[in-house]
Amino acid sequence: MKILDYHAHLYYDEETYEKALRVINKARDLSYIQVGRAHQKEVGPHPRWSCQFLFSKEKLNDFIPWLFENRDELTVFLHANTGNDYLDHTQNTLWMGEVLSLKLDMFNK
Repeated sequence: MKILDYHAHLYYDEETYEKALRVINKARDLSYIQVGRAHQKEVGPHPRWSCQFLFSKEKLNDFIPWLFENRDELTVFLHANTGNDYLDHTQNTLWMGEVLSLKLDMFNK
């Protein structure tokens, strides 16, 4: 398995949206993270509103401690990107906080 890069998805809802925006804005200060949109709807396989953080495999050891310290009790789903979306969302994963069920039927097994 060759890991290309990583995605971390910060999950929130209407009640925790402002808290999530604070975490997202802190992440924007990290030069090695690409911050996606703060969605106010479910997108793709994600069962809650979310924001994606994209980062290189070389920055994994920098970003994981940052997430532990800064996620503010929000759930984070982190996965490798290998080119196999199904495996990347089921096997090559790390959860911080609540473990949620993803909408996996959109991926080819």
